[in-house]
Amino acid sequence: MTDWNPTDPDTVKVHYDVSAWTVEQRAELAEALAEEDIAHVWESDDGVDELVVPEEQEEATDALFARLEEALGPFPIPLPDDETPVEYGLDEWPDAERKTLTAALAEAGIPHRWEAATLFVPAAAEQAVDDLLDSLEAGTLAVHVPDEDAPPEDILSQLFSAADRLAKDADDRIGRDAVASIVAVVKPTHAPYGVGGAAWSKIVESVGALGELADDEESSSSDVIGAAQELRSLVRGYV
Repeated sequence: MTDWNPTDPDTVKVHYDVSAWTVEQRAELAEALAEEDIAHVWESDDGVDELVVPEEQEEATDALFARLEEALGPFPIPLPDDETPVEYGLDEWPDAERKTLTAALAEAGIPHRWEAATLFVPAAAEQAVDDLLDSLEAGTLAVHVPDEDAPPEDILSQLFSAADRLAKDADDRIGRDAVASIVAVVKPTHAPYGVGGAAWSKIVESVGALGELADDEESSSSDVIGAAQELRSLVRGYV
């Protein structure tokens, strides 16, 4: 690692504002900096969080940021200090939906800042943010958030196939095994590309309910078929 003293007044430093980055994104950045052996310090002042590197490592850091953005998706743009923001109080929103909104703001290139569950955006972006919020509430907002915990790319096809089998035959072993496998890998906070957060949460809840019925020896065939029909209906529009 480069031997440098960030407190030396003669040291030329490069600052990267990461105030709007999520905890997960900062963790990925910290790990990548260590792997690339890039000298750095973290500075925080008056709500602004920055990564600071020596000037001679600026090019390597820029390249690292480019690789991370390609792997993790667009990074959020911090709201300028001199901006008069519009405020949205989203205290009652689930964490999963706030994360989806954050990803959508980054994807749309809208500067923003979170203070707890309160969102601040530029006044010029108010209409765009209103549209995103409406889409999120309607369950139609879909953003691509690369994530190692994301479900398999063909998860929607798997869901439909398993539900279709059990909707026709509650004792179908392939369908039951498929549902058990799917329940083990899907999470309500990790929607596949093209599915809104609210819609995906309903799908995950539905497949979980179907899995419980399929595992319960006291469940009737009609209960399993009914749950499978509900899941098939939820997924049909995506396959």
